[in-house]
Amino acid sequence: MTTADAGVPPSVRTRVRRMAERGRYDRATLEAILDEAYVCHIAFADEHGTHCIPTACWREGDYLYIHGSNGSRMLKQLRNGAQACVTVTHLDGLVLARSAFHHSMNYRSAIIYGSFELVPDAHKAAAFETFLEGLAPGRQAEVRPGNAKELAATTLLRISLAEGVSKMRTGGPADDDVDLEIPVWAGVLPMGLAAFEPIVQSAPTGTPKYVAQWSAAADGRTHEAMETSQS
Repeated sequence: MTTADAGVPPSVRTRVRRMAERGRYDRATLEAILDEAYVCHIAFADEHGTHCIPTACWREGDYLYIHGSNGSRMLKQLRNGAQACVTVTHLDGLVLARSAFHHSMNYRSAIIYGSFELVPDAHKAAAFETFLEGLAPGRQAEVRPGNAKELAATTLLRISLAEGVSKMRTGGPADDDVDLEIPVWAGVLPMGLAAFEPIVQSAPTGTPKYVAQWSAAADGRTHEAMETSQS
């Protein structure tokens, strides 16, 4: 068992100080948060100042991967060893309390510190297959894979999860006892990433399974919303 699995921060800068009880140092929680993410934000500094840039990401094993054009300013800095801070956040709900001060949000977040490393060319194709399968399982077998020219024009980087930490809030309002009798609605307005109906441009071989599943999820969300509005 690693120190992170035992609930011990892997480094000084990963120790959660504010609302420390919300901190999570186990790998399972970190991976679960990252595996739900399509986008992360990467903070880094160069001679022009400090930047925070959103980019697509995916986890494979003990690393979080990102990619982009060889000409990307961010990727150039990161591949040269610049220190980075990577963040992912899922907003799960708005918490409406009886007092203005105690309004809050339910969330799951992850932060990874460290430096990125360049992924060898020999591993590029396999890593991008993992990325595409994460977006739409089964898609990789249907499309043209990246060719040598496209792979050569793309920088692929990864950062270890060794210095990662999670933080989350769940539950309802934490009102003071003196406010509990205030006659106002209190509770949580849940939210999350939602699927909408696919926009079809071409379907010469019919609707693939992953698109049908996406459509079913969108239909389910619509029906649930209609039932809620009528109740």
